[in-house]
Amino acid sequence: MSKDKKQEANQGKELSEWQKRNLEYLKKKAEEEAALAEEKEKERKLRMGESSKKEEETEEFSTESDEEKEEITSEKADGQEGIAAEESDKKTEEPTSEKSEEAVEERAEDSKAKAKKKEKPVKPKIARVHILRAVTVMVPSVLVFVFSVYLLTPFATIKNIEVKGNVQTKEEEIKEASEIADTDYTFALLLNKEKHADRIKSNHWIESAKIDYQFPTNFTIEVKEFEIVAYYVTGEEHYPILSSGVLDSTPMSLVNLPETYLSVMFNDEQQIKDLVSGLSEISSEIKQSIEKIELAPSNVTADLLKITMKDTDEILVPLSELSKKLPYYGKIKPQLSEPSVVDMEAGIYSYSLADKLLEEAEKKAKEQAKEAEKQKEKESEEKPQER
Repeated sequence: MSKDKKQEANQGKELSEWQKRNLEYLKKKAEEEAALAEEKEKERKLRMGESSKKEEETEEFSTESDEEKEEITSEKADGQEGIAAEESDKKTEEPTSEKSEEAVEERAEDSKAKAKKKEKPVKPKIARVHILRAVTVMVPSVLVFVFSVYLLTPFATIKNIEVKGNVQTKEEEIKEASEIADTDYTFALLLNKEKHADRIKSNHWIESAKIDYQFPTNFTIEVKEFEIVAYYVTGEEHYPILSSGVLDSTPMSLVNLPETYLSVMFNDEQQIKDLVSGLSEISSEIKQSIEKIELAPSNVTADLLKITMKDTDEILVPLSELSKKLPYYGKIKPQLSEPSVVDMEAGIYSYSLADKLLEEAEKKAKEQAKEAEKQKEKESEEKPQER
């Protein structure tokens, strides 16, 4: 039966008071249910923000339920038979509405659960104190680990060593004196570079040494050698005498000799040291004027030196008083008009070199005469014995 026919049938019949009240009750209940469903749908949309597609389905669902409810109310208006039918429809409709509410609630709960899953859990912030503690432990540990690995690699022993300032000494000799081995760690050499520099001084030519470091593996050995103040001359060999007072045991090649140099005719180590020490206090002008120094001991002075100047002047001075007396030569020289001998053995006086040569010649003649007389005496003594 269609809706229009039911309405026509209901119009032809008069409704009782009970039917009218029941009809009003059913209408109110249907309206309340529809309003409740709308409110739940609105709450679901606000909470979950469902898509427009779900909203349309919900609207269709609510529209269908309203039509059904209108049909139920019209049927209940038809007599007792319509009331029974309406009561039966009511009984069947109530569980349907309850089921729809449960379905809506289940959907809402499912959407809440999905939303909770989608929401990322908020991680608690780590306190700054703990971060600082972790950094103070981790950073040194990482550095120690990296350094340990570095020491195990061949890169830890790579060293580029350059020598500067050497003239008389070879680069290999300086490296050998430094005692730097190829297997030594670069880091160890960096820490002990002063110790290795002191070892280089064991070479008698080296006055000072310094080791400089350039990142990453470059080392420079800068040396300063002792100066050559004189040469010990014996025959054609010339041995350098250093400013430290050391007499080098290796003769200098004649090709490497300077144009002018000071010759020393004795090689006693202590006397050489005393000579170098005394000359260090003499002015460079006087030292540059000296050509040769030799021992000329007398009956009074065992360490008397005979110094021959380049202008043929001769100076007699004790080795022990060299630094005190030799500087006076600078004051006496302007007063000398001819090559002279400056005698500083006892006092300080000078005389002509020609007179000295004449005196030496006379002395030599006297010695030769004495020897001749002695020879005659021996011969005269031998003749009587032969007879």
